[in-house]
Amino acid sequence: MTHTLTSDAGALLPLAAVRTAPGGGPRTAARPARKAAASLPVARVAVDNPLPHLDRLFDYLVPEALDATAVPGCRVRVRFAGKLADGFLMERVATTDHKGTLTPLDRVVSPEPVVTPEIAGLARAVADHYAGTLADVFRLAVPPRHARVEGENRPERAEGGATGPAEGGSAPIGSGGENAGSGGEASASSEGSTGRPGGDSAPIGSGGEDAGSGGEASASAEGPVGRPGGDSAPIGSGGEDAGSGGEASASAEGPAGRPGGDSAPIGSGEGAEGGGAPLGPEGGGRTDLTGGVSATMGPGGAGDVNVPGGARSGPEGGGGAADGPAGQEGRPAGAGAASAAREAIGGWADYPMGGSFLAALAEGRAPRAVWTALPGVGPEGPRWPAEIARAVQVTLRTGKGAVVVLPDGKDVARVDAALTALLGPGTHVALTADLGPAERYRRWLRLLRGEAAAVVGTRATAFAPVRDVGLVVVWDDGDDLHSEPHAPYPHTREVLALRAHRARCALLIGGHSRTAEATQLAASGWVRPIAADREAVRRSAPRVRTAGEEAELARDQAARAARLPTLAWRALKEGLTGGPVLVQVPRRGYVPAVACQGCRELARCGSCHGPLGLRSGHAAPACRWCGRIAGDWRCPACGAVRVRAVVVGARRTAEELGRAFPSVRVKTSGRDGVLASVNATPALVVATPGAEPVPEGGYAAAVLLDGWALLGRADLRAGEEALRRWMNAAALLRPRAELVVLANAALPAVQALLRWDPVTHAERELADRAELGFPPAVRMATLTGSPAAVREMLAETRLPGTAEVLGPVPVETGGRRPAQGEREIERALVRAPRAGGAELVAALKGASGVRSARKTPEVVRICVDPLELI
Repeated sequence: MTHTLTSDAGALLPLAAVRTAPGGGPRTAARPARKAAASLPVARVAVDNPLPHLDRLFDYLVPEALDATAVPGCRVRVRFAGKLADGFLMERVATTDHKGTLTPLDRVVSPEPVVTPEIAGLARAVADHYAGTLADVFRLAVPPRHARVEGENRPERAEGGATGPAEGGSAPIGSGGENAGSGGEASASSEGSTGRPGGDSAPIGSGGEDAGSGGEASASAEGPVGRPGGDSAPIGSGGEDAGSGGEASASAEGPAGRPGGDSAPIGSGEGAEGGGAPLGPEGGGRTDLTGGVSATMGPGGAGDVNVPGGARSGPEGGGGAADGPAGQEGRPAGAGAASAAREAIGGWADYPMGGSFLAALAEGRAPRAVWTALPGVGPEGPRWPAEIARAVQVTLRTGKGAVVVLPDGKDVARVDAALTALLGPGTHVALTADLGPAERYRRWLRLLRGEAAAVVGTRATAFAPVRDVGLVVVWDDGDDLHSEPHAPYPHTREVLALRAHRARCALLIGGHSRTAEATQLAASGWVRPIAADREAVRRSAPRVRTAGEEAELARDQAARAARLPTLAWRALKEGLTGGPVLVQVPRRGYVPAVACQGCRELARCGSCHGPLGLRSGHAAPACRWCGRIAGDWRCPACGAVRVRAVVVGARRTAEELGRAFPSVRVKTSGRDGVLASVNATPALVVATPGAEPVPEGGYAAAVLLDGWALLGRADLRAGEEALRRWMNAAALLRPRAELVVLANAALPAVQALLRWDPVTHAERELADRAELGFPPAVRMATLTGSPAAVREMLAETRLPGTAEVLGPVPVETGGRRPAQGEREIERALVRAPRAGGAELVAALKGASGVRSARKTPEVVRICVDPLELI
């Protein structure tokens, strides 16, 4: 039965809104068109969509009602592929190349411009460098919105600010000059995207004049490292009109200059951009650091630190960083002048190039350095946080901002305390994941709104919206916590290097040890080394001994088999007479691996074939992969039922040491609980790498157990990582305290620890990798997925002629082999010379986009320059 309404009574819609369709049936009237904004009615939006073939901007119409709030950088909601999606409004322009009708913005989520021009360009550069998408990088760079916090103390927006860029300048976010990026932009309609995959639209921060953020050199996909042995001029090495207003082109090889060497060096030379006003009260060419100590810059971005009376810490003649270590030829004018200089630059006085680096910062220049920090613990903790804080202080005095990125919350707390002590409260903010969404967003907004000039935090802080950034710092870049586990898997060091290049700001890569990647940057000339001389190292470093020396074994034959030989036991006993001692154990838990008592065959689970371990002294063996308790285990080789420990963890070590030293308190720091600090009372501190608490005044002695467990790992970075962990622990000792390492003294990493020479070890590591064709000497990407998907993608990718494919080979998932019925995973390695790295990354991203456009169900994970290859 059909019911016909003749009036509005009982109708859900007024009858006037219903008209007859051509087919005779009624349908709802079309929505009236929304009036467009009078000025700049076209919005370019970066839609939150992870599909690689849609990684570009889309044009939308700005309704008149949203004209005042639709500002560049704000969050918006748009209709994309028939659904509402989040996005960021990147810029507003007057026209569009789209021939059809533009879909209007659905609404402005918030008028807060959370994406600044600098961060937009940086995000685009990071996405291109790692074969990722802009949406993936924005998820890492911009924290989730907290509406209540955003409404607190919201600044009033100036009239007319709706159509200006987020920073108030004339260039829109990611613009490439006038209407840059408008060519080839597709409109997102209610039926979905009409943009073609692989279109010719210019991505954010690329293409066109002034691409990125108006006047900034565009960063390439290849990143900051120049080709080894290339002839490109390093940035900061001088050059005509470098950074003085002319556009310094970024090469395909990154900030180090493209092969061929025709790119202008940035941030150095006469008239270098970003020189800024000096700190002196008269604005002259000399800068007052503290109490009358001044700095004069040399041509290479570094300079001399001058003190009253003629004392100098720089080389004669005012040379720059390339001229030699500062202070080698200077003549002190007396103890008073030297004391004033030391007070001005703090702990940097122990480094020949330290004064030059601070002087460059004080002049507003952009020095770039890799810093090998001295060990040592003072009354307030390790010395390196105070040195970082001093560099930040000098930067902030020029009116610029600073970004400091650290591996974990413990390091953030130390630098936060050092900055508070030096700068006072309110000048900076600390960002960590444990703050909670509201407080984290509140502090992030303080940076965005210019209420704080500096930030210290963990890896996401690399994208912090600090205004007019003048210094970016990464500490301990070899720590795996700096590697982002989410797509596109960027590394903090590379992100900050790209940011320093694009923003023409200073870069400091610091640590007690040095990575091969940092050494590659130094070898290319893009950064300069800062290290103490050998005399300062001898004063600060501990006395390192190995337990495997032939003379020691001759006196103690049992030391060949003992886990704690006499040398280590004696070092602990003597150290306990003067304070706490440290015992570093590379494995957590109780007994991570056991073997058959009879035949020494490794005990494995009967269900998944995983290794068995003990969780406590009274527990039955359990599988470390599937967790199954193997209470009825029997050796399949000899039939024995008893097991013995193969690897001893930190908790078992603490038990053994407690029995060996019954009158001494034993403290543990590791997975079950990390101690931040310990007092000067004698105690045994058993810790896993990275969890060592800071001692009051330093440890009196230390023992590094089971060195073979770190050095014997099937990892390209095993030696580098072992040395980094050892040096970080040894840096907590008192000067000249005894350190015993249980490892083969002939190994390169052990030799580097004995000599306290991480630089030579890193240079040797880089040379070995260059000979074998591994990063950072080459660019390398891994393709991981099902066997069919990996092979299909390799067949479809148009790899450059210089690229080489290794594999694919099966890989273990989650540290184990796939169980029965579980999908097998394979991985292929693709490598290319650094000169062809950008082409390799572009080819992989293009192939990923093709698979995405075809809606291929099986995903292949692409990871460029991964931390773990094997």
